Amino acid sequence: MTHRTLDTALAEAWIRTAAAAVEDAERHLTALDTAIGDGDHGSNLRRGFTAVLAALDAPPEGGFESPGALLRTVGSTLTAKVGGASGPLYGQAFRAAGAELPPDADPAACADALAAGLAAVRALGGAEPGDKTLVDALAPAVDALRAAAETGATLARATAAAADAAERGARDTTPLQARRGRASYLGPRSTGHQDPGATSAALLLRALADAAAR
Repeated sequence: MTHRTLDTALAEAWIRTAAAAVEDAERHLTALDTAIGDGDHGSNLRRGFTAVLAALDAPPEGGFESPGALLRTVGSTLTAKVGGASGPLYGQAFRAAGAELPPDADPAACADALAAGLAAVRALGGAEPGDKTLVDALAPAVDALRAAAETGATLARATAAAADAAERGARDTTPLQARRGRASYLGPRSTGHQDPGATSAALLLRALADAAAR
């Protein structure tokens, strides 16, 4: 049975699915980051999501009051535990999305929350679409999620559309020259490599779609 709204239970299932996906993809993310960055994106994210799981396993008394509260905890934990640029960026994204999310979010509300997360990332990092960053995965995901919501798609279908768009966006970073972050120091040598941040953003959105479809 698929979920109709993003409630607290689904938010927790999403984050646990994401943590498992990050663990599985650690080497791949690290390999991508080794080519154009510091080579620590996979290990940093895994460390962060290990800490996130610990936070979920020790919830506040009475549990998390809403999906937004849970996502804000995720964001604060990632900011504290993940090194490099990705910790603050993902931390801000989850906190902003959590602040926007109502207790039972339909696809349209989920699109608004994801848009808030994207806006937080752009405000912190200054990246635009085409700069070869996680924005290149998040921006098309927001558009796809909103478009699916407008057609009346279920949460499972809407989040799957968002994940598909994010994955395309991540792949499309390969020919781009980086204009933000560590990769930008390489100039033209940053072309020909898929961006690790866009890749992990797509991975997190696929985890949401997978959780919503269960």
